[in-house]
Amino acid sequence: MEPFRKHTGCVAPLDRANVDTDQIIPKQFLKRIERTGFGEFLFFDWRYREDGSDDPEFVLNRPEFRSATILLARRNFGSGSSREHAVWALVDYGFRAVIAPSFADIFYGNAFKNGLLPVRLAQEDVDYLFEQAGPGYELTVDLENCRVRDSRGWERSFELDPYFRTMLLNGWDEIALTLRHEAAIAAYEAGGRRPEAGGDRLDG
Repeated sequence: MEPFRKHTGCVAPLDRANVDTDQIIPKQFLKRIERTGFGEFLFFDWRYREDGSDDPEFVLNRPEFRSATILLARRNFGSGSSREHAVWALVDYGFRAVIAPSFADIFYGNAFKNGLLPVRLAQEDVDYLFEQAGPGYELTVDLENCRVRDSRGWERSFELDPYFRTMLLNGWDEIALTLRHEAAIAAYEAGGRRPEAGGDRLDG
């Protein structure tokens, strides 16, 4: 998983609340077992018309937002079912961060496991970003300092659990975290002394 420290990119404003995981990646595309290849189906029912052509009114089909790597959304993003494929689709499309006032809990946790940074900002800050988000508008998301800023002087901090922050900063998923204790696990399986409770802390 690619580490996330600081990212600057164009912002795509998805001005919708309660975007659920079936809208992010419809159920007919869940047959793949790999984590890749889902980007082309992201927001499928909104991006494409019934004849398969692009809907020019949808934000990701507008030329000025096609290269966006930061998604801006309204409250309760990622609600609905717990499918991890929703995060896979966003990452495969090229998004590195999603900014919204709130996220569904399961989606929020899945994002960190797959290298996507969900940033919660106050409603008034999200409103400001929607007002600014036009052609060429960029944000810098700084995970090291937990700050978001634009080039116009606007800047805000965001809160993040230290555990999730450390996972993203180092590019660790849960498997990588387990492998950090590979020597202790091998010793235990070989009949050695059971490691003491506590282990390494991720804080800091």
